[in-house]
Amino acid sequence: MDTVVALSSGALPAGIAVVRASGPVAWDLARAVAGEPDPARRASLRPFRDPGSGETIDRGLLLGFRGPNTVTGEDLVEFHCHGGPAVVRALLRVLTKRPNARLAEPGEFTRRGFLNGRLDLAAVEGLGDLISAETEAQRRQALRQSGGFIGGRVERWRGRLVRAQAGLESTLDFSDEEDVPDDADRAALEEIGGIADEIAVELVRGDRGERLRRGLEVAILGPPNAGKSSLLNALARRDVAIVTSIPGTTRDVLEVDLDLGGYPVRLLDTAGLRETDDPVESEGIRRAHARAAAADVVLLLVPPGDACVSRETFAGHPELIVVGTKSDLGTPYANEAPEMMVSVLADNGLSPLLIRLEQLAADQLGGGEDVLITRERHRVALMDAERELWSALADGLPTEARAEHLRRAAVAFGRLTGRIDAEEVLGAIFSTFCIGK
Repeated sequence: MDTVVALSSGALPAGIAVVRASGPVAWDLARAVAGEPDPARRASLRPFRDPGSGETIDRGLLLGFRGPNTVTGEDLVEFHCHGGPAVVRALLRVLTKRPNARLAEPGEFTRRGFLNGRLDLAAVEGLGDLISAETEAQRRQALRQSGGFIGGRVERWRGRLVRAQAGLESTLDFSDEEDVPDDADRAALEEIGGIADEIAVELVRGDRGERLRRGLEVAILGPPNAGKSSLLNALARRDVAIVTSIPGTTRDVLEVDLDLGGYPVRLLDTAGLRETDDPVESEGIRRAHARAAAADVVLLLVPPGDACVSRETFAGHPELIVVGTKSDLGTPYANEAPEMMVSVLADNGLSPLLIRLEQLAADQLGGGEDVLITRERHRVALMDAERELWSALADGLPTEARAEHLRRAAVAFGRLTGRIDAEEVLGAIFSTFCIGK
């Protein structure tokens, strides 16, 4: 296997850059460029030189880590240098000139850690989420997952399942032996039922983990000139959408991400709802209705006077908030009774609206509880396992058939942690990682 090399720290220029090498010749790369690494994992100040010309590239810290006790499971070396683009380019160039060394692909360091048994697949996904986390709640969830929270729970279920399966098969293969308890079959079935019940609880807890990853979606709807774009800009505290007095300015859906109390919230500014013969505006209105149907929350904006959209249009939405806009005008709202009133111009009512959205985010995204399911892939695997466990508990089923259902449940657990059939999802997962991780 090649030794892979990459910049593993942030974008350049920077005060410090970390170039990492992992693989069979990582130690040789260190010797050639900076001398023998300290075997005790202590950092040492070294000159980094081009082995061909002897020219000094930079002066920095060298750290060596012997496998398999590294994040990749291989020998790993880090060069801490100054974060100038020219310095990093020169260091990467001399390292990748060495035999059996090349630049790493996206996610290749983490992939090697997975292949070498240092991480399970759920922890790998959590690590990717930790890198991309933008809010405190996302960070907490990703940190739990990257630390093996999901894999540990699934492995405990799998261990109990293996013991139950052994109990069943002992009654099948060694029923005449004296040391096989008479109630081994009953105890195994009770254990299987307990695992199935626990999985069912996780599935009932819903998709909070998945929704926390993507954020609470809030669609802002209303007639033209109701103040949708103005409200979006005010909540985002920057000019995202064009605001004019001309109706129909917004045609497509504009998205802005906010961090409210540590929870991710995505605001969607949509086209004004009205009857129109303009095909482009009609498509924008169609998209507005589609995004509203899929959104977690709909803010229906109603301006003063008669020109507003009725709340009945969205009566079936689980979370609809009618917001009266332009409250500074003092004009009554003729067609609707707003639950909240705001004025972007006078900066009135914005704080209560943000507090309301923050509370909705906390209620719908989990409130910091430990959720097990953070991806659809996890959900499908657990649903498959649960189905097989309940099938194994069917009345009158032969022991051989029960054992087969348990084997299939174990396979579903293995798919979640990457013990089996991992190759089909590896490409999709690691393609989202940055080079050097």
